[in-house]
Amino acid sequence: MRHKIVLLWSSLALLMLIVIGCSSQEISSAMQDKEDNVIRIGYQKNGPLVIVKSLGSLDEKLESRGYDVEWKEFQEGPALVEALNAGSIDIGRTGNSPVIFAQAAEASFVILAAGKSKFHGSGILVRENSNIKQIKDLKGKEIGFAKGSSSHFLLVKALEQDGLNYEDIIPAFLTPGDARVAFEQGNIDAIVVWDPFTASTEINSDGKMLVNGEGLSTDRDFFIATESFAAAHADIADMIINEVTESSEWANNNHDDLILMLAPILNIDEESIQMAVERRTYGVDDITEEIIEEQQEIADTFYELNIIPKEINVRDVME
Repeated sequence: MRHKIVLLWSSLALLMLIVIGCSSQEISSAMQDKEDNVIRIGYQKNGPLVIVKSLGSLDEKLESRGYDVEWKEFQEGPALVEALNAGSIDIGRTGNSPVIFAQAAEASFVILAAGKSKFHGSGILVRENSNIKQIKDLKGKEIGFAKGSSSHFLLVKALEQDGLNYEDIIPAFLTPGDARVAFEQGNIDAIVVWDPFTASTEINSDGKMLVNGEGLSTDRDFFIATESFAAAHADIADMIINEVTESSEWANNNHDDLILMLAPILNIDEESIQMAVERRTYGVDDITEEIIEEQQEIADTFYELNIIPKEINVRDVME
């Protein structure tokens, strides 16, 4: 009798394990299905994806195809790329420098498309009453900019164009916000930055554009995705890029509405936002040989300056 009871309990225990195992598999499968139906998009406030997010049409289109959208905000491009490499987001937008650092760090991603050049709003700023009148006058001066950023590259190219070396200036590695404060307090002689920070400095902090990025840096956006997402969801990636294109057309044709949209998001006055949007053309470009060459020059420059640890071929991450 006792032997039969033991067999009975053993059979029940085995049955429970099978049921629990099946339930765990079902739960795991359900969780995986749910995760597969969520598109995680990384964005920054100062970028074209915030326009897409604000207009809301992408969410509607994806939801009609059975996908939910999670928008994840990042303060800077390197953090966004790190999240992409960690698998926390599927797709996002960043500037031209973070993708180079990511590739040098062997992150797993691909570039889907490039944004149009926005060189008019990127440049070197000095104070209105400064005795710095041309690039050559920057020799020996302390200049604030974000290390390894598009501004870093712009500065290097501007110095080269006028016969100066990077060693001829005193770099102050500062975020745009910290550089702005140091500039206003007179602790540095110039800053290198991008819109809308450039516009805000010109309008509110007695800044004067010494030179913009024309002929120096195109300062493009890049739309990137994990390799796995791009391979498994090429149609969704195309849909997102197409939505960026459509929202860019809206932005280019509706400046008044765009200014009202961006000013509270960026917490920057409308006059500065107006200056920034009026000298920028929003849009998306396919990857061309010219764009590849632009990126390769930045990568080579950063390697020569010992900013990245090894040489890279930017073509390797271009779709």
